[in-house]
Amino acid sequence: MFIALSLILSACASSSIGGEDIGAENGSLGAEYNSTPSDTDETVNRFPVSLTPIPDSYLSEAQQQGTLQDLYYDSYESFSYDEKSQKLQKHAVVYLPYGYDESKKYPVFYLMHGGWSNEYTYLGSPDEPQRMKHILDHGIANGEIQPMIVVCPTYNNTSPEDSGDYGLALRLTDNYHNELINDLIPAVEGKYSTYAEDITPEAIAASRDYRAFCGFSMGSMATWRTFEYCLDYFRYFMPSSGGPASSVETYESIVQSSGHDWNDFFIFAASGTNDFAYSGFKRGIDTMAASDSGIFRFADNEAEGNLYYLESDGDHSGYYAMLYFLQWAAPNMEVTKCNTSGLLKLLLTLLCT
Repeated sequence: MFIALSLILSACASSSIGGEDIGAENGSLGAEYNSTPSDTDETVNRFPVSLTPIPDSYLSEAQQQGTLQDLYYDSYESFSYDEKSQKLQKHAVVYLPYGYDESKKYPVFYLMHGGWSNEYTYLGSPDEPQRMKHILDHGIANGEIQPMIVVCPTYNNTSPEDSGDYGLALRLTDNYHNELINDLIPAVEGKYSTYAEDITPEAIAASRDYRAFCGFSMGSMATWRTFEYCLDYFRYFMPSSGGPASSVETYESIVQSSGHDWNDFFIFAASGTNDFAYSGFKRGIDTMAASDSGIFRFADNEAEGNLYYLESDGDHSGYYAMLYFLQWAAPNMEVTKCNTSGLLKLLLTLLCT
């Protein structure tokens, strides 16, 4: 489950968002495509090039704790969404940082679960918070990431079991942008204090610099689809171990037709080298980075590019899958030290650098 957290922490610690912090060694991709000029301004915020395990103390409750809230909102059945013939009540888990203040504005991070999962997978519930919440609390308390709102929704449609059907989940993630833009974002950013002045499409688009979407596995597919359909409303995209969902030509066409330039978005991706999704995922990133269109530019910072990638040893199964898929079914399960595997070091990093 922690790969998405790693991307959150990396972005928060290293990337500039609207002039503020939004917040492994690189694989061969970094060595091949990183074209950072020698005269780059040393003040440019850069994504990390090495990995450091999160301290064990971050896995327990912090002294300064954010809060989890249940958010219920109305949406419509996914496959008949345009007809709006079947109303659904949807649910998301929302993280508010310690000291949340309605007089301040906060960036928003939308974090989507993978297969066989739901909106409780990452953060847990208000009554049963999970380790990921503790890590966020510690990172914010120690000034390593800026205070932000994290939203964990679900693409599950009419059944909580939808994400366990691979073919169905692919179709639901392809459709999810309807609910995301029309229902979820207005529900979140109409209730909490964000950079959106109101919840009209125009205001949501105007505040895109303060909004990110991230996901692992099937949640990564949702992230790619969000890039396809919602580029006007999000600046930051963090897919991991899933996809890309379309060809580089499709993505280039989407950017061109949207009117956005290469410096209007940033994609930060990650995968384990033994992950069954690794070859296709990395091949897609390689193809994007190698394109001579100028739309995708590989770099470790926003000043020079819009695409970055990290990889490390690890897979999509075994200990990692146990954490991702089973921990929530057995909340009292004992979890060993966080640096057990190479991929886990990728997932649980960047807070103590």
